[in-house]
Amino acid sequence: MKNGEKYNNSRRNFFKIITASLLIAPFLDACKEKAITMMIRLSGTNHILGHKLRLKNFPKPTKEISIPYLIVGGGITGLSAARQLTKKGITDFLMVELEDHLGGNSSNGENKYSKYPLGAHYLPLPNMEDKALLQFLEEEKIILGYDSKGFPKFDETQLTFAPDERLFYKNNWQEGVVPKEGNTALEDEELIHFFKLMDGFRSQKDELGKYWFMIPLSQSSQNKELKELDSITMKQWFDSNNFTSEPLYNYIDYCCKDDFGLGIEYVSAYAGIHYFAGRKQNSSENKQDTVLTWPEGNSRLAHHLQKYAKGKSLKNHLVFQIQTNNNKAVATVFDNKTKTTIAITADKILLATPQFVNQYLLENRKNLASNFHYTPWLLATLVVSDLNDNGSFPLCWDNVIYGSKGLGYVYDQQQSLQQLQDKKVITYYYSFSSSDLKRTRREFYKKPKEYWKQMVFDDLKIAHPNIELLTESIEIHLLGHGMISPVPGFIYSEAKKDASQSIANKIFFAHSDLSGISIFEEAFHQGINAVNTMIDATALDS
Repeated sequence: MKNGEKYNNSRRNFFKIITASLLIAPFLDACKEKAITMMIRLSGTNHILGHKLRLKNFPKPTKEISIPYLIVGGGITGLSAARQLTKKGITDFLMVELEDHLGGNSSNGENKYSKYPLGAHYLPLPNMEDKALLQFLEEEKIILGYDSKGFPKFDETQLTFAPDERLFYKNNWQEGVVPKEGNTALEDEELIHFFKLMDGFRSQKDELGKYWFMIPLSQSSQNKELKELDSITMKQWFDSNNFTSEPLYNYIDYCCKDDFGLGIEYVSAYAGIHYFAGRKQNSSENKQDTVLTWPEGNSRLAHHLQKYAKGKSLKNHLVFQIQTNNNKAVATVFDNKTKTTIAITADKILLATPQFVNQYLLENRKNLASNFHYTPWLLATLVVSDLNDNGSFPLCWDNVIYGSKGLGYVYDQQQSLQQLQDKKVITYYYSFSSSDLKRTRREFYKKPKEYWKQMVFDDLKIAHPNIELLTESIEIHLLGHGMISPVPGFIYSEAKKDASQSIANKIFFAHSDLSGISIFEEAFHQGINAVNTMIDATALDS
């Protein structure tokens, strides 16, 4: 998969595709005509309501609610917290969510042909050490049991169907996403050397027996050498190890953007290595390197978690102030449907919200929040009549285009048991990696949908020259604060530590940005750990 496990596998023969030179004037004219009738839809998170936090021009409360536990935020962390409360026998809680649905970045859309992700779209096989995640997957029938050697039996229909990955490289589609066919001998040597280094990091433990790199990240070693890796960029690490290969550089850049939004120039070397070394590939006897995925992406996992908040969630509700008052915590909440304000009093409040939101809910949080960096993302879901690969390596679940600006696309119907599809549905991913994410975000919302449409087409045309002609509809989905991006010095920063500290044993914090890495596992464990901490604090109160 993306971490290069397949690089040393036997090489495959594959066919050449028809190149862009086949584009002729009548075809271009047809593209122009097609663009007139194409349906374009622009969507995104409710950033307009969210931006009202800065103004706080809300009506005074006209209703009051009292509850023992309040969860603010219905993403994976909040939903995981709801599950943990339920497992602890606590069902008297309430969840408040800004959007009209739960799931956060693990949400989805649907058209007449397929569901499709609006954010995170896969879960790598878990580490065997992650007992809490294994239990959850077993509860939801993703793990069906364990074999005689103790390895989990995953539901085959939820593992990526073959073929799973391909890369458009040197005018050919090749198997896997690591550049292979057409490399020089030196380029191949550097790739092999890099993966050997990553294998070493994956198995390395400190004197206490802790892995150097682990998921969740809180279980990793606190080795001084590791903290030094967090002080430099992945590019600086690349250069210091005397790597010069362009294919390796581009591959690492792609991987960093895939998990962190930021590319090799900007992301912490610790985070970049963690991408490869944090996953132990030990949940199958043959070190099976595959992922769990669904047409709707990680919205499937969010859906499993949502049952714990059923009948306990207020959607389209914006929390705009959190305070402590008379040994209680009070959240002031705007109901966007009725345009009224509610005061919710709770014994404990869990803010399962990112720090760029928390800075507006609590006093004196803006300096802390300024240390957290979030990369904007764009997703584009296209309905196409075909992709015309012309006999090259076949369409896969994950399709990456070497040298493109984006991260390629996933084929949303890959997991469908229906062999023939009337239309194909693909979702394209683009992270806006830059040295100034705030400025990038400001420009992000100024562009019209036609601009984004053309950007997507221009990028995909590298591998699919006639993609615009074949596209029947395109939905652009914008995520202004797509994910936490671990710049150098952040993962071991005091700001991250301080932002995690509870207030007066009444207000607690949990979010993947407090781990430093925006992956499902981190959000899942953040919710569990925060609930355990809240319950311990409740016991101390009594």
